[in-house]
Amino acid sequence: MRKLFAIPLFLLVLTGCDVLKSLPAAGGGVTEAEAGQGIKEALTNGVTTAVLHLNKTDGFFGNEAYKLFLPPDARKIVNTLQDLGMGNLVDKAVLAINRGAEDAVGYAKPIFVDAIKEMTLVDALNIVKGDKDAATQYFRQKTTDKLIAAFMPSIKSSLDKVNATKYYADMVNTYNNFPTTFTKINPDLPSYVAGKAVDALFDQVAKEEANIRENPLARTSEILKKVFGGMVK
Repeated sequence: MRKLFAIPLFLLVLTGCDVLKSLPAAGGGVTEAEAGQGIKEALTNGVTTAVLHLNKTDGFFGNEAYKLFLPPDARKIVNTLQDLGMGNLVDKAVLAINRGAEDAVGYAKPIFVDAIKEMTLVDALNIVKGDKDAATQYFRQKTTDKLIAAFMPSIKSSLDKVNATKYYADMVNTYNNFPTTFTKINPDLPSYVAGKAVDALFDQVAKEEANIRENPLARTSEILKKVFGGMVK
């Protein structure tokens, strides 16, 4: 009787197509189609985890790697406002910007999921045998424009919800109204925050891809057990 033995995912990645070609197509083995389905499910789990890391309180603000500060052209006003005793206004703006990013990044998950659903068998197998960041590259190619398009209105709504737009606009307008201010600063935030949020998402996706490739996969679904938990001996 045929028995199954465990295959850690990193072995599947290291041996690429050779392992996939050795998977039997019948008799209880794993077909290439099932392997593709398993890869998609693994990536869905990975991007879900990536989004959840950021889509929570302090996902940005409490993370030194992702914490958002004022846009570069606005940073020069921080010292001026602090010197005038308005540091609290700056602090509120920074906190609100991060809260807005944390809230809005939740809109990324369905975009990533759609990209995975559109993934062909060839795409899936190329990810397995490709570079160590092949999945992240795939997502960058397929989702960047969609993420930016989706984030602009959702970021605006999120920033408004947590008063980020108000705090930042108050701070910038206060500075712009100083008689000594000759170069005015644009108080519009959404595109800046959206770009930073997308960068943080892809960084998290890359970390999840590395985790998937380097560690044995333990999942409860039947397809993952079949694809990544066994092959015919």
